[in-house]
Amino acid sequence: EAAQRWQSDASLLEGFDLVQNWQRFKGYGVLLAGVAPYPETLASLRDAPLILYYHGNIDCLNKPMVAMVGSRKPSDYGARWAQQTAQELATAGVTVVSGLAIGIDGHVHQGAVAGGSTIAVMGSGPDVIYPQRHLGLAQMIMQDGLLLSEFPPGTEPQSRHFPSRNRIISGLSLATVVVEAAVKSGSLITAHQAAEQGRE
Repeated sequence: EAAQRWQSDASLLEGFDLVQNWQRFKGYGVLLAGVAPYPETLASLRDAPLILYYHGNIDCLNKPMVAMVGSRKPSDYGARWAQQTAQELATAGVTVVSGLAIGIDGHVHQGAVAGGSTIAVMGSGPDVIYPQRHLGLAQMIMQDGLLLSEFPPGTEPQSRHFPSRNRIISGLSLATVVVEAAVKSGSLITAHQAAEQGRE
């Protein structure tokens, strides 16, 4: 019965077509778990995503990676510190990983773009920029870095996607830096996941 369904159910091929279509243009691609250049740091996790869609410069995956996350409503000092530290890390040859959110994430990406490369792990499809105000930032990120998502193109952001995204942010990275976070926040979820993954 299962074999017959594979032969006759056209909907089962839609995912394959989506992958093929996404890769048609330069800078667009798909990473498969266990197949280079899928990062080994992430592939080693038991819940590593099987497929990651990307848009940008894949070379940034060859550098050591450090995650930086934090509050959506940071202090002025926290925002400045995050941006400066991300720029220094990127200048030193580190790819800085964050989540493209409002607040610390945005400052982290801005700093890293000024110094080198950064990866934005998204809670939507790689072609759905959220929040919209970071559209220009996303375009800058793609020059030397990546937009990265486990969700297929066209996927709208949903609240349940973000804890899932956070495990990828920490899983890519050798260490996670938390800049100003509430006790109950996505940033501390990321920190807990990093600890569970055996990362600093």
